[in-house]
Amino acid sequence: MGRYVARRLLQMIPVFIGTTLLIFLMVYALPGDPVRALFGDKGADPTTVARIRHDLGLDQPILKQYWDYMTGILLHFDFGNQIASGRPVRDVLAEAFPVTLRLAGLSFAIELVVGIALGVWAGMRAGKLADSLVLIFTLLLISVPVFVLGFIFKLVFAFQLGWMTPNVQDETNYSQLLMPAIVLASLSLAYVARLTRTSIAENLRADYMRTAVAKGLPRRRVVGVHLMRNSMIPVVTFLGTDIGALMGGAVVTEGLFNIHGVGGTIYESILRREGTTLVGLVTVLVLIFLFTSLIVDLLYAVLDPRIRYA
Repeated sequence: MGRYVARRLLQMIPVFIGTTLLIFLMVYALPGDPVRALFGDKGADPTTVARIRHDLGLDQPILKQYWDYMTGILLHFDFGNQIASGRPVRDVLAEAFPVTLRLAGLSFAIELVVGIALGVWAGMRAGKLADSLVLIFTLLLISVPVFVLGFIFKLVFAFQLGWMTPNVQDETNYSQLLMPAIVLASLSLAYVARLTRTSIAENLRADYMRTAVAKGLPRRRVVGVHLMRNSMIPVVTFLGTDIGALMGGAVVTEGLFNIHGVGGTIYESILRREGTTLVGLVTVLVLIFLFTSLIVDLLYAVLDPRIRYA
């Protein structure tokens, strides 16, 4: 197991370099000059623009800029400064990520508990009314866009019933984050329920299940140990990749509920062409994706004893 983890960590290095380089090239290939954008509609003195570009290192070749950026991150944990304000990007990340971590963590807990519970309930009753109701419910969640679902939640639960505030005012208050977390988790919850339902229904017909029942094992052990452990492998795969998606895919949800997290910061960075901020945010998200994929692979051996890593 130790050699496998070491090999996976070494494999992450070229993946990390390749993805961050691609992101860096895409960001700095965007049209427009961020330095000229600082002056707005006013005419900018070419000498002043050239000096600012030189101070920011934007007059260097793109690969040299990438090298300086990565060495700053790896050696000094320095993500550079914002072009417009001069504020360290590290401070921006320190403010944005805790907010999105709370929102994504609450969303992940909702999709994990509710999605698996619905999937198991439907899978154990495959072909019956309960199964059809869960399939219809998840199909509705998949079909409704996130921004539409968010407006419906705000209209019903905030404006009509008054149970929740329409916008998040305290980003450390989990009760205020509950409604946006449900909206953010809705699509993933539907996929988790469908994956769990399909896996449970298939494994119920497997030979090892008939053997466990024939041996006279208690139903709780048959379902909780034999059925669940084998059925959770595809679900764990999806959940592992969805952690990063929840972190980076909250642009619409955060904007809808006035949450100042990673999603909103990415959106503002694109509008303002804040390349250093955008690359810094995405770099951290890449690391989250890489490490969650490693954890998912290690969980396979826990769920299925037949899987061993050399």
